[in-house]
Amino acid sequence: MSDVTTESAALPDGRVPLEERAAAENFPVALRILPGSTRRHLFALYRYARFVDDLGDEPIAGVTAADRTAMLDAFEAEVHRLYDGQRVQHPVLRALAPTVDACRLPAGPLLRLIEANRVDQVVTRYGTVEELVRYCSLSADPVGELVLHVFGQAGPARIVLSDRICTALQVVEHLQDVAEDHRRGRVYLPEADLDRFGVPGSDLAAATASDALRAVVRFEAGRAKAWLDTGAPLLTALHGWARVAVGGYLAGGYATLRALERSGYDPLPGPPRPRRRDIAACWLAAMVRSTG
Repeated sequence: MSDVTTESAALPDGRVPLEERAAAENFPVALRILPGSTRRHLFALYRYARFVDDLGDEPIAGVTAADRTAMLDAFEAEVHRLYDGQRVQHPVLRALAPTVDACRLPAGPLLRLIEANRVDQVVTRYGTVEELVRYCSLSADPVGELVLHVFGQAGPARIVLSDRICTALQVVEHLQDVAEDHRRGRVYLPEADLDRFGVPGSDLAAATASDALRAVVRFEAGRAKAWLDTGAPLLTALHGWARVAVGGYLAGGYATLRALERSGYDPLPGPPRPRRRDIAACWLAAMVRSTG
């Protein structure tokens, strides 16, 4: 194995770089207006999720898939030590420990995020949307469940709706990142849909999207929007800051779908980014609907 530790393998060390990256991602979209203690808990979760994702995905010279799996295994062992009441050394977990204690976070969602990155070491394509949804149950849905725990509003029915939102947000992110994912040897557009629309593999490496690829991206975006719509009633089941935060995550998803539409469903020149005014408009609409 290469001489890489779980602490140095990924890009972030929990200081400024992570905060800069957080500003552009769906997870912390509502952080700025929330109470300080809640922001700290959510950022600790973000830091954990970002670090695990980088362990599994961030380009590092000389690091193989087997190395990454070993690093993920070592980090998982440290998570188990945290929940066994033992002292942990990793700074990401030391920062997370107060949140685990204060919010009574279950270990399951944290461990599923690690498992998602193990999957990434061996699975690079998904044959059907059902396979992709199962992957999202590891890579995305746990984040929503953890957020609900931070607000003390987790429950079986709410988690089901949260899962639908998080799966949709993950798919939307995949649609933004088609080109980058392809450069890394990964394709998150279901092969069945690519075949249905007649998209050859070479289309994914082009400078701009073909008509067939645009049709696939439009189709996947429509399905993601339907999932967001299905999960949106979660807002009416929440109260206080939880409703505001989840409304922000929903708004980020809807606004990014608008950005994809504005790009002509062509993410290949670069990820279509939502405009702030679109996020604000979608956020306001979500909040109005949830209180109506």
